[in-house]
Amino acid sequence: MDFYNFYTGREFEAYEFLGAHYSRESTTFRVFAPNAKKAGLLIGNHEYPMNQIYNGHFYEITLPDISEGTCYEYRIYTSEHSYTDHADPYGFGMELRPAHKSIVRNIHNYTFQDQKWLKNRKDTKASPVNIYEMHLGSFRKPSDQADAWYNYEELSGILIPYLKESGYNYVEFMPLSEHPCDESWGYQNTGFYAPTSRYGTAQQLQKLIDDLHQNNIGVILDFVPVHFALDPYGLTRFDGSELYEYPSPDVGVSEWGSCNFMHSRGEVRSFLQSAANYWLKEYHFDGLRMDAISRIIYWQGDEHRGANGNAIDFIKVMNNGLKERHAGCILAAEDSTNFPNVTKNVNDGGLGFDYKWNMGWMNDVLEYFKLSPQHRVANYHKLTFSMVYAYNENYILPFSHDEVVHEKATIVQKMNGQYEDKFPQAKTLYLFMMMHPGKKLNFMGNELGHLREWDEKRELDWDLRKYPIHDSFYHFMITLNKLYLSTAALYEKDYMTDGFEWLDCHQEQNCIYALQRNGESEVVCGIFNLSRETKQYNAPFKDDGEYRVLINTDWERFGGNTKESNETYRKDQMISLPPYSALLLKKSCAFFDIFQ
Repeated sequence: MDFYNFYTGREFEAYEFLGAHYSRESTTFRVFAPNAKKAGLLIGNHEYPMNQIYNGHFYEITLPDISEGTCYEYRIYTSEHSYTDHADPYGFGMELRPAHKSIVRNIHNYTFQDQKWLKNRKDTKASPVNIYEMHLGSFRKPSDQADAWYNYEELSGILIPYLKESGYNYVEFMPLSEHPCDESWGYQNTGFYAPTSRYGTAQQLQKLIDDLHQNNIGVILDFVPVHFALDPYGLTRFDGSELYEYPSPDVGVSEWGSCNFMHSRGEVRSFLQSAANYWLKEYHFDGLRMDAISRIIYWQGDEHRGANGNAIDFIKVMNNGLKERHAGCILAAEDSTNFPNVTKNVNDGGLGFDYKWNMGWMNDVLEYFKLSPQHRVANYHKLTFSMVYAYNENYILPFSHDEVVHEKATIVQKMNGQYEDKFPQAKTLYLFMMMHPGKKLNFMGNELGHLREWDEKRELDWDLRKYPIHDSFYHFMITLNKLYLSTAALYEKDYMTDGFEWLDCHQEQNCIYALQRNGESEVVCGIFNLSRETKQYNAPFKDDGEYRVLINTDWERFGGNTKESNETYRKDQMISLPPYSALLLKKSCAFFDIFQ
């Protein structure tokens, strides 16, 4: 480790020096505790005094014959006889809560077989990105017990076939770094380098990611660089001082009751960016979705309190360093602010993210679909407004876990009307999502038409597929996802202004919309009827020629009333649009269609 870089916030591999480093002959333990009076290594009931090294801010001890899986803590003394026992901030494993000791892990044991995947990994701006966001513990469970989970390796055999069947080419795991409280979903961490023991070991997680790559599925990890859990064995007042957090509670305590990282400290920056690098390097994650970036940009996330310049500088340095080290990695910001240039390169004055979650689009679209058809007339442009700012950033369109918890209702439940009306509207919603510029993210269970809000203690309601209305909805989602992955016009020009155009966005009284997506060599159009009445509508295509229907939300196999056929339409031809329905059509090209 470069000590100068560590103190100035430029170190990306601090975990190679700090933490517990195992070999068959001996294991070396190192901890950073600059304000401690002394430090000891606690294994079982035995305390081993640690030696001060370098400038006295670091403590080290090497012990022979330490087995993998050995539990340990650091005893950090704030006076000769006063101490607190802490888990290792850089520990590669931790016990299952409520136990909390660190565990010796050899993270270099596993041999990856995904070299081809990593070699071919590249920037995804012009590629399809369809993300399945999930919480590992509640996707499926081996029993009805809240504390029963499949391990990482077991999940591989369950998850991968499902993702491939369902048409997702990326999976995003909610935070997997160790956390004491299930209800925090991993967003309040105590072990920033420790894969949660709920689902097994570091090696099992490495194998899961390797298996996903060998099946051409990218893997994104939810990463939390803003705050940490208050538990006394964690980072809180680690060496008797505010080593990782702010000394002032005005900015030191987050809205969630956790401690905010003090991003002005070089040691804190090195801790966090080394953790980010660790997950990408040692586990082969393809990217990080960074949580609560608004709290990095503004003090406490409040624009009126002003920008936090030190934290902004931290995120720029970290993102730039990760990009230099990991070709083609994805860095995504969960940010609801209007702060500019979030997805612009650092060297061009931006924050260095690849993507930003489009929270404005998500809120407007869901609010619109909650409205009754008569109120949609006055709110018609809730669906068009997002294109006013669509090219300000490189956006991901998220229907995430946050939208299906805390009495917000599930996606299908949010749709206006009675039970039978909700499903056709949800199908139309998802077709609109696929046609709108931006990469896609959908939380687990949404594809089933889930009617129960997500609960981390229970697995998804897989029995829903026994009911025809849910099974047909799921098969619609499969078909739509696979169409997205195979239709270049839906993703090639997501962030180019010539990739999208409205064909008709002035049918306020009829609640009809028509739009076009342009690829490098193909064109697709979408026509949407969001009223409760059948509408006769003249196709507003720009060009002559035939437009072939790729998918109709009202087809019988998706639970609708329209018989499926090889329908084609021409410019100005009358189209009958059933209530709450939508069509995706592809412009025929003689040369292209020869090969279809």
